[in-house]
Amino acid sequence: MPDRSQGAIARTATASDPLIALDALSPAESLSDDEARYVSAARAANTLRGYRSDWKEWSTWCALEDHTPLPAAPEAITSYLTTLAGHGAKVGTMSRRLSALKFAHQLRDLPDPTTNARVVAVWEGIRRLHGAPPDQATPLMPPELWHVLDACPTQRMWADRRRPPDPSLAGARDRCLLLVGFVAALRRSELTALTVDQVRPHPNGYLLALPRSKTNQRGEHDELVILPRAGDPRHCPVTAIDHWLTLAGHTTGPLLRPVSKGNRATDRSLSPASITTLVQAAVTRAGIDSTGYSGHSLRAGFVTYAHLRGASDRAIAHQTRHRSLATIGTYTRIESAWTDNAATVLGL
Repeated sequence: MPDRSQGAIARTATASDPLIALDALSPAESLSDDEARYVSAARAANTLRGYRSDWKEWSTWCALEDHTPLPAAPEAITSYLTTLAGHGAKVGTMSRRLSALKFAHQLRDLPDPTTNARVVAVWEGIRRLHGAPPDQATPLMPPELWHVLDACPTQRMWADRRRPPDPSLAGARDRCLLLVGFVAALRRSELTALTVDQVRPHPNGYLLALPRSKTNQRGEHDELVILPRAGDPRHCPVTAIDHWLTLAGHTTGPLLRPVSKGNRATDRSLSPASITTLVQAAVTRAGIDSTGYSGHSLRAGFVTYAHLRGASDRAIAHQTRHRSLATIGTYTRIESAWTDNAATVLGL
């Protein structure tokens, strides 16, 4: 039977959070404030949040199963992976748990237990038997995107009917979010981190200068993303940005912001999770079932729609900034499967 005594839980507490609590490093390795800040920046904030959750799950399991979480024994890791796989955990989830363990050991200058032969063998077997294609967001693209844009409110009605309606800031913000997210093919984290200063005028529209991204986490250079003017102002990201900024009245700071019940733009930025919430709400307003849609649907919609319009994978990657052209295929394989395929001309 697992030891559920206070002693087992105390053993876990000694390594409670080496990922986030940097004072968990041994006293001989105490860090200055500046050093601790740089260590915290070694991984993206979203990654560290995931690692924090993963470490909590791991250390709790260790307490119940009488294992020491740090340093982790190979047999403990393989038992943990086997338990997760037996309970239906996704391979991607287990992969991140291993990454969290690896990072925790790096912080303590301990050997990486995930490279142990036993761990590698069990992990490879789990991947072969339990691997599955990752869940993909439903792409949001024309003509559905146009319906979603049309359904964004243009007026803010008030409970006091004597008060005339005002232009809807939330509607203007949502149109800006949808068009910028789609045409620029931005990730959720990139949309929320985008600032007004990074939106730079160009004769053909706007140029977005992104200092950091998933593929440029160290900020070694700005990644450039274009926003060309559209022929139809209803579908133009440049027009959407200008209209939103005019109504919101801010000239610096986050581009996309929450809107208060009083129809005012707040000073803070949207969170990555709120992007999914806003996209799903916008899709629902248009009378479309929001199942499968997420904050990633705009980026997926750009890739799929550009492919259907005849853009090459290289041209698509120029905007999406994918390092591997093979990744583009994961977005387009469903639609392209129906293109130039003999099964569609059998005459059955």
